[in-house]
Amino acid sequence: MGKFEELGIKPSFVKALEELNITIPTQIQSEAIPVLLNDVVDMVGQAQTGTGKTAAYGLPLLQKINPKNDAVQGLILCPTRELGQQVAKQLFKFTKYSDKIFTEAVYGGSHIEAQIQALKRTTHIVVATPGRLIDLVKKKAVDLSGVKTVILDEADEMLSMGFKKELDEILSYVKGARSKWLFSATMPDGIRQIVNNHLSPDAVRIAINPKNQVNKNIDHKYLVCDDRDKFNVLLQFLQSEKEERGVVFCRTKEATRTLAKQLIAKNIPAEGIHGDLKQIERDKVMRAFKNESLRILVATDLAARGLDIEGLAFVVHYQLPDKDEYYTHRSGRTARAGKKGISLCLVNTKEVKQIRFIEKNLHISFKQVRAVG
Repeated sequence: MGKFEELGIKPSFVKALEELNITIPTQIQSEAIPVLLNDVVDMVGQAQTGTGKTAAYGLPLLQKINPKNDAVQGLILCPTRELGQQVAKQLFKFTKYSDKIFTEAVYGGSHIEAQIQALKRTTHIVVATPGRLIDLVKKKAVDLSGVKTVILDEADEMLSMGFKKELDEILSYVKGARSKWLFSATMPDGIRQIVNNHLSPDAVRIAINPKNQVNKNIDHKYLVCDDRDKFNVLLQFLQSEKEERGVVFCRTKEATRTLAKQLIAKNIPAEGIHGDLKQIERDKVMRAFKNESLRILVATDLAARGLDIEGLAFVVHYQLPDKDEYYTHRSGRTARAGKKGISLCLVNTKEVKQIRFIEKNLHISFKQVRAVG
């Protein structure tokens, strides 16, 4: 696949990447970076979470920024606060050896006044959730007139969260942008409408084959058990994993709450994260998980989007996801940065056929296990 220098990335950024142990570009990076380094280009990229999209668009964006110009020049839209924070943090790491490029993340669920104050400082790139960005524009707290590059990250997730109207409104604010880049795991009709309405008809299209999207370092397993035995099977698995940490996924908020309570009752350091939590509560749970005072995070699919936690040994699908792409998002929480990881599905006999569908659609192979561990 070549190296980042060969793709056109400047030495100062390459040095920061090497320090982060990012040396070999992923497929989306290899294909997108040379295209996005062009001056004026619209692009639609289809690739799953965990394939390196942030560097694929972040490095070309950083190279386009003029650090001597104090105006906001880049805008990145994200579905969740967590993803926005993660993107801003990653851009900051990429700029360790370059001229100072300032990024500000703004999102709902946090005091708007503090964000208004932060935006008064030099800001070259704004990373934002759609609703909060519109609030800030209406308060005249952010000027988007100098934006040259707009990026929609996880566009399908923004649509599924009901942000279609907000995306159309924001894209109408930045008609002067020379480049619009949209990244999405799937391409539903709503995404096609956004592409047709706001991107050039000549937009470059890059789609990473699903065969290449699922991390090869993940060991996919499934275990068949009755629903009533599932909790005990999970306990056995956690016991077999000793002190290793991971995420257990449920489909519903209610199941997430219940399972977290059951684990705590068995003296396992666990907490749930779901849509009903206030932002301050989510932050508290995520801080505890990141500083390793929690061993297990029990999460819904939506709550876990944008989480980037290092050193997770496993993911357990306590309830199978509603959509195949959610399986990729879930399993992509483990085996990051070249490490190995386990993705274990706990299923009843009726759900085995869903495992077969996931195998076929995502081109992965599951191993059935009788005993846990």
